[in-house]
Amino acid sequence: MLSQTKRTEINKSSHKAVFDTEKLHQIIDESLIAHIAIMEESGPVVIPMLAWRVDDYVYIHGAKNSRLMKSLKNGVQTCLTFTLFDGWVLARSAFHHSAHYRSAVVFGSFEDINDNVKKDRLLNHFIEQIAPGRTEDIRLSNEKELSATVLLGMPLTEASVKIGKHGVNDDKDDLELDVWVGILPYRTQVGPLEPVSDLTEGINTPDYSSAYSGRWFK
Repeated sequence: MLSQTKRTEINKSSHKAVFDTEKLHQIIDESLIAHIAIMEESGPVVIPMLAWRVDDYVYIHGAKNSRLMKSLKNGVQTCLTFTLFDGWVLARSAFHHSAHYRSAVVFGSFEDINDNVKKDRLLNHFIEQIAPGRTEDIRLSNEKELSATVLLGMPLTEASVKIGKHGVNDDKDDLELDVWVGILPYRTQVGPLEPVSDLTEGINTPDYSSAYSGRWFK
């Protein structure tokens, strides 16, 4: 069950609120991109970042000179949003056109992870998430590369989830209008793999489809 705090309370379209922790995990795992808010002297800034989950933590990584990483590694409060767009709702009236979506908002502060062994394990987890089995084939990060990388983790202890999958909600007076009504689905397609031009001849194409159930190119 997701935490319920003042910051996670959903007032607008509260019927779309979901309190299942598994739904939060699914949204993060499928999105893998977080929009992260920081406050600078010039005002608020929102920056998109690759983000991944391991158990009940979400992680981001970047260079030491990144303004985002410099700000967040000091433990300031922030907010992450994840959004998956699933389709358009085409109604009989302009007013009731809408969208199907899944979204999550996570509040908290990041912890700086300095141990290179742990850093290596978590970064490799991300690679395995997007391409299962790949860490067995590639050169893994060395100490210099790990030390040059900032890795931050945030516990998923304060979050809210909204899922809009309500279909068409037309007014009764509009039901007799002669117009097509329904859902225009939006689906993300993954693959097929595109090799580089200088790939060594004879290397077999790997199969990463298991990481993208229902979304892999066919």
